[in-house]
Amino acid sequence: MSAAQIHSAEDARRLAQRRLPWMVFDYIDGAAGRETGAARNRAALDALTLRPRILRDVSNRSLATTLFGAPVDRPFGIAPMGMCNLSCPGADLMLARLAAEFKIPHGVSTVASTPLETIIEVAQGHAWFQIYFSGDGTGTFKLVERARQAGYDTLVMTVDVPEVGRRPRELRHGFKMPFRIGPRQFVDFALHPRWSLNTLFKGKPQMANFEMPGYAFDRTESRAKADWDTLARMRDMWPGKLVVKGVLDAEDAVELKARGVDAIQVSSHGARQLESAPAPIDALQDIRAAVGDAYPLFFDSGLRSGEDALKTLLNGADFCFFGRILQFAMAAGGEAGLRQMWSVLGDELSIAMAQTGMRSFSDVDPS
Repeated sequence: MSAAQIHSAEDARRLAQRRLPWMVFDYIDGAAGRETGAARNRAALDALTLRPRILRDVSNRSLATTLFGAPVDRPFGIAPMGMCNLSCPGADLMLARLAAEFKIPHGVSTVASTPLETIIEVAQGHAWFQIYFSGDGTGTFKLVERARQAGYDTLVMTVDVPEVGRRPRELRHGFKMPFRIGPRQFVDFALHPRWSLNTLFKGKPQMANFEMPGYAFDRTESRAKADWDTLARMRDMWPGKLVVKGVLDAEDAVELKARGVDAIQVSSHGARQLESAPAPIDALQDIRAAVGDAYPLFFDSGLRSGEDALKTLLNGADFCFFGRILQFAMAAGGEAGLRQMWSVLGDELSIAMAQTGMRSFSDVDPS
């Protein structure tokens, strides 16, 4: 029944807030500092308007596009998100099945709660592996090699977390990875019995990619040693497509392009790292101007609707990614909730295309 109540991202968030323990909801929903960065992202997207056009035959519309030359059924995919199974048991594989059906990329986080090999198999190859550089990089490069052996063609190197941002909502709840339960968390879980009993029955979420010799992941470990030489080493060892995620500066984007990166993902990490970062949608326009029209640019951070997706596509992105709202939908209604949210996003985008006189993404006119 809850899935049928999802008519927007706001509905999914409201239902998720009611069902999830406070600690889990605030981990998913929270942002850095006083969260003014998240508000800035939202305000910048809201300030953009679309240009309505009339009397154009838009009776036949297609949401399909291409990504790295391959057909995909939607111009948006699934952003890498850590510990998705906190939203509900089995969430990683729900996302993977969605990716397989719509032939869109499922961003598999370094800290996914399902092994990377299992996810790409269920996603039928429609998965990209996201990597954080951590510590001295020893474990990082082992994990990159493991992803290559598992059959991943695209590696997403996240570069906007030299140190993990301070998110006060998480800190107040004592949120930790690996997941630990103390007296405060026990009370929180007791007040949310549906989530707690379901999670207890299915098993506590784990960081599944670190059950390998010689690599114990510490989420708070410094990632500050990563530099341009690190990127060069990653480029040398990765034979497939290399995407760099977390770029907000046009000069950095030009340098990445020059160093052989296949695509850039403009992102503020959902405003979870630097509260004072610029709104990514504003940075997108500058970066597009700097790298030229033909270079692949992707976008994530703060997207809440199909209209948001269209705004990114009209402002320089070739493809975009949704994150939090998919977790909220699963928390609200499981796999049915996810499918409902995905359908809503597609409907919103299709209607916005009709209102703006677009039949397909070959009609995109940035003006």
